[in-house]
Amino acid sequence: MAKRSGISIPERVGDAQEVDYSADPVDSGPLPRDRIPIRGIRAGDLRALLAIDRETTGRDRSAYLQAKVNEALNESDVRVSLVAEIDGRVVGFVMARVELGDFGHTDPTAELDTIGVAPDCKGQGVGRALLSQLIANLSALRVERILTEVSWDDPQLLLFLARCGFHPSSCLPFERAVD
Repeated sequence: MAKRSGISIPERVGDAQEVDYSADPVDSGPLPRDRIPIRGIRAGDLRALLAIDRETTGRDRSAYLQAKVNEALNESDVRVSLVAEIDGRVVGFVMARVELGDFGHTDPTAELDTIGVAPDCKGQGVGRALLSQLIANLSALRVERILTEVSWDDPQLLLFLARCGFHPSSCLPFERAVD
């Protein structure tokens, strides 16, 4: 048996022994969602979501976010939209929904519509905590993939999603203006 970094590795393929991972325990620390409280979205969160979105995008998307909150609270059987709080203040949100199939696929899929973090809380793990809890919730629902769209000219969001395990899809979205 060879030892590398405290892990016992069989020397030959014919050895019928398992790799012993207990010799070198890895403690990756608390998950982001263990440090930052995450909960389901509520109707009373809309004002905070609008403020965060306006600060981060520079646009007023009130109608869009109000429709998404209404959809999450009243039209969806499966709630997966979440908010992050620090000291009782909403500092981030993620809005997603579960589809029972899309574009010919029959497997449940989640669609991440929007994510936002208060500018004064960026770099504190809020976005990672939100995605970590979202993925845990979706896993419990047996959802195997999350889809989203990102503008190519948003390098910060592209980098954040890449660091969280997202990668370009093998499908290409197409669009056409409706005359």
